[in-house]
Amino acid sequence: MSAESNPKNNLPFEPKTKRQKPAKANNQPPVVKQGLAKKEQNQQLPFSKEEMAIPKVVSQRMIRRVAAFCGIPTFLGITTLVVSYLLVSFAHIKLPPIAVLLVNMGFFGLGVLGITYGTLSASWDEDRTGTWLGWNEFTTNWGRMVSEWRTTKQNKQKKA
Repeated sequence: MSAESNPKNNLPFEPKTKRQKPAKANNQPPVVKQGLAKKEQNQQLPFSKEEMAIPKVVSQRMIRRVAAFCGIPTFLGITTLVVSYLLVSFAHIKLPPIAVLLVNMGFFGLGVLGITYGTLSASWDEDRTGTWLGWNEFTTNWGRMVSEWRTTKQNKQKKA
């Protein structure tokens, strides 16, 4: 029995049979502008993909910080819902729904901000781990990001 015919291997939303592709109306190859193709061949990227990639040490550091700065507030947001339900249901304490909503939104909002802060507060230097809270790294990385935005904006204005 092949993997295609075994229903256990198929995803619930996967079609049972494959659709035939419609025939192409025009069998002529697409026209490529000669000048553009030559330019693309002559241009080489200044950096390779490996050089442009975030180093593994730095990306692992970012992931740990995002998990902490996003995970803790998100967990507290979920806990708020559970605790408020238990207080209303079993302790018969009247909680204003707007208070539960605002506290919950606050924790989930902090979780969203934690993604950004976790990424920017990690040291982007491979050899330096940075501080526990990461405020110095955050200000450094935020400054780098803002200066790149300004440079990009100025370059776009010069071209226009």
